[in-house]
Amino acid sequence: MCAQQSRACVFLDRDDTLIPNNTLPPPADPHPAWKPGDLSDPDRVELLPGALEACRLLKQAGFALVIVTNQGCVARGSATVEDVEAVNARVSRLLVDSKGSSLIDAFYYCPYHPDGNVPEYSREHELRKPQPGMLLKAKDDLGLDLSRSWLIGDMPRDCESGVNAGLSSNRCLLIGEQGKFADVLAAARHVSKHAD
Repeated sequence: MCAQQSRACVFLDRDDTLIPNNTLPPPADPHPAWKPGDLSDPDRVELLPGALEACRLLKQAGFALVIVTNQGCVARGSATVEDVEAVNARVSRLLVDSKGSSLIDAFYYCPYHPDGNVPEYSREHELRKPQPGMLLKAKDDLGLDLSRSWLIGDMPRDCESGVNAGLSSNRCLLIGEQGKFADVLAAARHVSKHAD
């Protein structure tokens, strides 16, 4: 148990970090509440270039890999909790090692949004990034050492959630047009080079 409690983690955003999302065209018959970024169909899931290599590299470096994702589509009513879990399951089946085992240790998602249409989920919540709830829950559930952990995401709120959970700001890596790193693979290479 001691070894597990001291395990370092890389927290990964899901959408537009590991899989394309905001650039996906609308579904054939979108829900009236659908907006770009709402992904409810696992058949539309594919990995971004470099995502598989990045996860394999991080796993080989000894990190737990935990996906943390806001899914306000549930609060808006354009997807269900079951849809989100089906998409996550598809991501898990795509991100596998050379023997076919999933590289992802756990998924955490926040179905809440303050501007939702579904009363059960229409509110602010500590799980919703930039709040640190998902990271802190993973820490407690998996026995993670946040002082040695990292976060990779494509939005400033991803990095803010990491800092709010107690991660060093230097370990919260922003990718894409707004970030220091081009993509998740570039960030993963940095993490593996500076792992302690």
